Amino acid sequence: MRHLALGVAAMAVTGSASVFAEEGQEGGSELDADATRVIDKVVTIGTLAEADANSALPLEVLSGAELANRRQGGLGETLAGLPGIHLDNFGGGASRPVIRGQTIPRIEILSDGANLYDVSSVAPDHAITAEPLLLDGIEVLRGSAAARYGGNALNGAINLIDGKIPKHLPENGLEGGAEARFGTGDEEAAAAGRATLGLGQFALHVEGFRRASENYAVPDGFGSDKLKDSFSEGDGYSVGGSWITSKGYIGAAYSRLDSEYGLPGHSHKNAVCHTHGTDLHCAAHGGYGDPFGSSDDHTAKINLRADRIDVRADYADVLPGVQHARVRLSYTDYQHDEIDGPFIFTAYSNEVYDGRVELTHKPVSGFVGTFGVQYTEGEFTGINVNDLHEEFPENGWGFDGPSYHQTENVGIFLSEARAFGAVDLEFAIRKDWREIDVTVPPFRMQLTPEIEALYAPFFVVIYGENWKEVLEANSIETFKKRNPTSKHDPLSASIGATWNLDSDYSIALSLAHSERAPNIRELYAYGNNLATNSYEVGLTQSRRASSSFPESATDVLEKTDSLNLTFRKTQGPTQFEVGAFYMDVEDYIFARLIETDDETGSPHNYLLYVTADAKFSGIDGQISHQISQESRLTVFGDYVHTDMTSEDDELPRIPPARLGVRYELDKGPIFAEVEFIHTFDQDRIASYETETDSYNLVNGTVTYRLDPDAEKSTEFFLRGTNLFDELAYVHTSFVKSQSPLRGRNLVLGVRTSF
Repeated sequence: MRHLALGVAAMAVTGSASVFAEEGQEGGSELDADATRVIDKVVTIGTLAEADANSALPLEVLSGAELANRRQGGLGETLAGLPGIHLDNFGGGASRPVIRGQTIPRIEILSDGANLYDVSSVAPDHAITAEPLLLDGIEVLRGSAAARYGGNALNGAINLIDGKIPKHLPENGLEGGAEARFGTGDEEAAAAGRATLGLGQFALHVEGFRRASENYAVPDGFGSDKLKDSFSEGDGYSVGGSWITSKGYIGAAYSRLDSEYGLPGHSHKNAVCHTHGTDLHCAAHGGYGDPFGSSDDHTAKINLRADRIDVRADYADVLPGVQHARVRLSYTDYQHDEIDGPFIFTAYSNEVYDGRVELTHKPVSGFVGTFGVQYTEGEFTGINVNDLHEEFPENGWGFDGPSYHQTENVGIFLSEARAFGAVDLEFAIRKDWREIDVTVPPFRMQLTPEIEALYAPFFVVIYGENWKEVLEANSIETFKKRNPTSKHDPLSASIGATWNLDSDYSIALSLAHSERAPNIRELYAYGNNLATNSYEVGLTQSRRASSSFPESATDVLEKTDSLNLTFRKTQGPTQFEVGAFYMDVEDYIFARLIETDDETGSPHNYLLYVTADAKFSGIDGQISHQISQESRLTVFGDYVHTDMTSEDDELPRIPPARLGVRYELDKGPIFAEVEFIHTFDQDRIASYETETDSYNLVNGTVTYRLDPDAEKSTEFFLRGTNLFDELAYVHTSFVKSQSPLRGRNLVLGVRTSF
């Protein structure tokens, strides 16, 4: 990271840095010292930096020129390479960040402090609905933030800072920026722009982007020069406005995102796979057939649309005794179709209403704290469906259409902090009540008169004259038993202390108990997941699959006790932030391998969601040294070790150790950086994984600013990744062997702000 000072986040949040990050480019410790002082001015904003800057948890801030240069099509690709952060890639369209060995749903993605609702937690081929080109900054909190943001933040939280709802009036009545870029490795063509107009106390904002890229180039040795179905394209826009006073603001925005991207490694051959108890069988027979029955040579892709409405407000001194009030309301309407050649074989949707209110009280006996309430109501559908392209059979009866998972969640939380001399103490607690109900799909009985006449005498004897109603009632009762309501009430709490040794050094310790309720896939999966080449059985479905499997369960809670130790030095020519962590997890939810079948020529895994006790430990961080006023050297790395204490197996997709070095030169109009990252091999693997070889990546950036001394400027940039074109496989990916990292890629672009 170019700036370890937490104040960089504060500048990004208050809007003093544009989305295209012209500021924060000047090197030197003087800038870092100034940036650190800014954080005291933004206590009303309520970002991760404000809430957790003095905690034991390492907080990384990606903003300014560093964010501008690292942007790629997905959030995972953009953040990959930062200490403690790897990626779970799925070609060019979907990539999820992995923090300290875990990805979604054990990390929470936030949009300006409000939860981001899509379906990326359900499967790795589902994209996170965030466009890096339109972000002002990204804050990454490593370590459990569950006591503030819920159980899904037990491994960390990522806050996406945007400007779609203005928080300040633009200088001179108008400000904005634009960027255009072209990439050689995938023929990427992208452009984005934004503008904010001030009209008295009102500020109006508009922004948009367009991106298109072809299949990306892969190095020699993979077997082809392009990765099939790794293309991606998308566009989006946002329109928002706010009313701004000296005490705060209130505003709203509407955002729209459309995307289409390919699914490398996808195969529908295994759609024929089914189970006979504990046996996985991937061949058609009897009533088990291939729902596609066509070639597997065509393209598989996702068409995605997401609409979102946000209402945000931050105000100071609105009530007696209340220092700050904060409101985050959102409505999300997410849909995507999964298309295989001519077929739409499944469709996902997620409609969510969410509200979060926080009140920060004025100091009481030296303590300053925040009480909050969050309410979420959502309706989701999509899992266990692979046959939307098939019409309801003639002379058949049964359910026609998907079921909907309706979720209601209420959460309350409290955090308090106080300084005792050189020691900053803080604690937080959160309690949630969540309930998931599964709706019954429509029941149809489509019989020709001839077939009905044939069956009627038989069914009348068994069920009586109203045999149709009895068959429907029995089917509905069976469905409800197989898809029971699940209720969870997780409780998370944390306490931390930071010892400020002097103005430069600090040591911080955090202890947390976090509880996470299983997500919808972990609970209700029952069928083929073609994206991960697996047949999955959820916690509530185990006895439905086989009487020899563990009892079906709805009351499982993943309970984690964690310890984080952080060392920081934020002043002077040498700065560092290094974090060590330990996590002891009871009832860790994971997919246990039952069997692998490769009868179709493409291996398919039979996976059963179960619980086991697990431990995580590791270290991550970076050390930087300001060699001169113009140059800086940074060494960074991370390591995660896992152990399943109650299973004779390893946890899957755990990232290997990594070590890197980066040199930066910032002189006059020129900024240049080169980095070398060595990723070690991974030989601690789960039973259905293969070992992953080590690899080296060399990346570099050169930027030329037309007016380096101006606050607003225009710059040209050239960013190169994997410059030596090394074939690299990502162990954290579900499609590791089918989807290597990009080969050599050069991105040339221009950005400006006004």
